[in-house]
Amino acid sequence: MRIILIGPPGAGKGTQCQKLVNLLRVPHLSTGEMLRAAVKAGTPEGVEATAYMEQGRLVPDALILGMVTRRLEAADCRAGCLLDGFPRTLPQAATLDDLLERRAMSVDGVIELAVPRDELIRRMLARKRADDNPEIFSKRITSFEEQTAPLLDYYQRQGKLASIDGLGTADEIFSRVREALRRFARAQGRRAHRPSPLPDV
Repeated sequence: MRIILIGPPGAGKGTQCQKLVNLLRVPHLSTGEMLRAAVKAGTPEGVEATAYMEQGRLVPDALILGMVTRRLEAADCRAGCLLDGFPRTLPQAATLDDLLERRAMSVDGVIELAVPRDELIRRMLARKRADDNPEIFSKRITSFEEQTAPLLDYYQRQGKLASIDGLGTADEIFSRVREALRRFARAQGRRAHRPSPLPDV
């Protein structure tokens, strides 16, 4: 399965990503990690990305899409993957769908970890990390909300969105994630007119 996990800063996305990867046995595709690896390796993409990042500018969609496309075509992604941090915007989502369709692939489901803003800020304050700043953190949440609202609508119209209550223990949240996976698997089976080959979730 190809699953997208979406969540604001402080939603506990990292924990759920790891649990999902362990369950589904698929690669975890994080655009942030891809960029850091490209920069460290000094690849042409990494050099180009560095020029943007050093100026505080967003890395162009074309560069990100190129990296994601090549990763999706790798042998270990044939059975599926978990996309984290991508897509972030509606144009990226539409382009991703086009790329997958041309390769007879599709996004099977999108999981949103929904956590109220006041809880996100409470979690940030409880972490007491040196680089946590309430004002900056609040701006990051606002930016996420502005970018993500149309993205969620896009996948909702496709019938692929599951909004998960992100409150509770990591295990409680993951039980809701597993139920979303079951719904995705049933829908995937209906589209293919056969049972979906999904691990026991």
